[in-house]
Amino acid sequence: QVQLVESGGGLVQPGGSLRLSCAASGRTFSPYVMAWIRQAPGQEREVVAAINWSGGNIYDSDSVKGRFTITRDNAKNKVFLQMNSLKPEDAAVYYCAGDRSCSPRRDAYDYDYWGQGTQVTVSS
Repeated sequence: QVQLVESGGGLVQPGGSLRLSCAASGRTFSPYVMAWIRQAPGQEREVVAAINWSGGNIYDSDSVKGRFTITRDNAKNKVFLQMNSLKPEDAAVYYCAGDRSCSPRRDAYDYDYWGQGTQVTVSS
């Protein structure tokens, strides 16, 4: 089992930045694909970014490409999401998730381990 705890959410103005962090504990962290998945009210869950264990295979959704960057630090069992140029439509609960596959998955339902989520609000 892997336990995931997110932090770093909050209120930011449009055009601003936030950095989300996810701390993992439990079983070995490195072999897992990690992802940030968001869900806005009334919307389906969306994988916005995912990264394989080495960091050499990264998926970014078209909605965040060029604005969000996912990274991981396996030595510290952490994964991060740097979010720049935030838009009101980026507002959602952001979840850190993990999967035992080798390559990033684009479907939220493929992820086996989930954190509790952190709220991101983008508003002036």
